[in-house]
Amino acid sequence: MTSSTGKPRIVVVGGGAGGLELVTRLGDRLGRKGRAEVTLIERGRTHFWKPHLHELAAGTVDLDVHELDYLAQSHWHGFRYLFGEMTGLDREARQVLVGPVLDEGGEEIVAARRVDYDLLVLAVGSRINDFGTPGVAEHAIALENTQQAERFHRRLVNAFLRAHSQAGPLRPEQLNVAIVGAGATGTELAAELHNATRALVSFGLDNIDPDKHIRLHLIEAAPRILPALPERISAAAHRMLRDLDVAVHVGARVAEVLPRAVRLADGQVIAAEMVVWAAGVKAPPFLRELGLAVNPLNQVMVHPTLQSLDDPRIFAIGDCAAVPWTGHAPRNIPPRAQAAHQQASHLYRVLPRVLAGQEPLPWRYRDFGSLVSLGTYTTVGNLMGNFAGGNIWLEGLFARWMYRSLYQMHQVALHGWWKAALAMVGRMIARQTEPHVKLH
Repeated sequence: MTSSTGKPRIVVVGGGAGGLELVTRLGDRLGRKGRAEVTLIERGRTHFWKPHLHELAAGTVDLDVHELDYLAQSHWHGFRYLFGEMTGLDREARQVLVGPVLDEGGEEIVAARRVDYDLLVLAVGSRINDFGTPGVAEHAIALENTQQAERFHRRLVNAFLRAHSQAGPLRPEQLNVAIVGAGATGTELAAELHNATRALVSFGLDNIDPDKHIRLHLIEAAPRILPALPERISAAAHRMLRDLDVAVHVGARVAEVLPRAVRLADGQVIAAEMVVWAAGVKAPPFLRELGLAVNPLNQVMVHPTLQSLDDPRIFAIGDCAAVPWTGHAPRNIPPRAQAAHQQASHLYRVLPRVLAGQEPLPWRYRDFGSLVSLGTYTTVGNLMGNFAGGNIWLEGLFARWMYRSLYQMHQVALHGWWKAALAMVGRMIARQTEPHVKLH
């Protein structure tokens, strides 16, 4: 397993939470010491922690403060960053096919390439799953990346400025938002928007009455919100959303997204100026064309070692991997940030073993529970795993501290303890001199 330089080549495709943590740690361990060539292939220029997208959409976090430049990270941590998007795979030649990168005017920035690998890790994340619902692509906004989150926030601020300046009365749906899908993203966004919209009004938009003119709708096809989490968390979150006057619709399947409304399967129409689609995920469709076994959600099917069923040199982690959940058959590991983090940590230990000719070790998921942030109001969830009693119910300020610690763990994995601590202090200081919601 060597390149022309005599070094083995590890290629990771996708710079999300798991992929970036993996190349950062492998770069420190192998790349900087000349023991391997570690490469990240990523179609974006910057990294943003995906669980924060709902806060970016609401305007309660600043992208410039929280995004990380891939090129700088690669320089600091001994891996190579290749700007581009994976389009195919030549397994016989052991090459990743990367498409050309064009600028806004169609001029080529980077030509199409072939990237050699000895070990390949797919960490390309997930996309929304619209389940074939008409009107989603045309009229709804997804929260898959920072561009979409910022687009939604601009539309939100513009809607409030328009309502503030218009001469006539507001239309009934003019400041309404419908969120389709009450998983963690949708539920957290509903609570965050309750806080953000009231903060917007407080900056002089005195002709808008939040209790009269703003209506948030959370729509879920399952019998309860947060259907993948324990029922106690679901009930607590539902109760808190009700206290925030969020209209929660459960058992409500969306049949069509209209230009300014959502039509349910039972014929009910929910009027809303903006519609956010957060109702499910699936892996990118190009994974079906690689010659690897995938499930109906396009996820690469892997062994417990995280190796694909078809090729032991190819691994998959994060949302794009279908990993059987031991003891919960026939379920797979849920698409959570903690799973991607654990998988990255596992491959950090395993890939050097594979390069040395040893057999890879199986990975076992450790469910540490779930925490759901409801904005500045509270956080609910449970902690599991190695804690006494096995399942500890959390709610309130301590739960919120635990929720924020998840992001700090990600920062530590990318920067180390000292830099992560300094960055946290810097953000706290900056927040004292800035509005708590972005106004543009």
